[in-house]
Amino acid sequence: MTVKIINRSNNPLPTYATEGSSGMDIRAYLPVAVELKPMERALIPTGLYLELPDGFEAQIRPRSGLAAKQGITCLNTPGTIDADYRGEIKIILINLDKQPHTIQSGERIAQMVIQKVEKVNWTLSEEIDHTTRNAGGFGSTGK
Repeated sequence: MTVKIINRSNNPLPTYATEGSSGMDIRAYLPVAVELKPMERALIPTGLYLELPDGFEAQIRPRSGLAAKQGITCLNTPGTIDADYRGEIKIILINLDKQPHTIQSGERIAQMVIQKVEKVNWTLSEEIDHTTRNAGGFGSTGK
């Protein structure tokens, strides 16, 4: 699949780290480093603008290493970039660690996955089919 992208940063385009990767690494594009104190969040620019085809979305997800090692994660996960959005991709990061963390320009801060999206046509009904599970949720199938 080919997607148009504008890169106003000095960072490389998003790339897959390995042959089997689902997500492409996204980098911060900052005029100055941003310090995130514990439990602080910030909107981090990337300098990237996409033109996704109709019927697709980009999902922004945390990088597992950054989350596990530094306690830095994306606040709204997955973040959704709609096909008709043309603004800059920005990532909402939060520091869940007990120590401050500095985000540097060029640092890999998130990953992006492009997904096909199905549109729904609703059928209004008075009832829906029952299942074995039915309304059971929040631990109803085990611990």
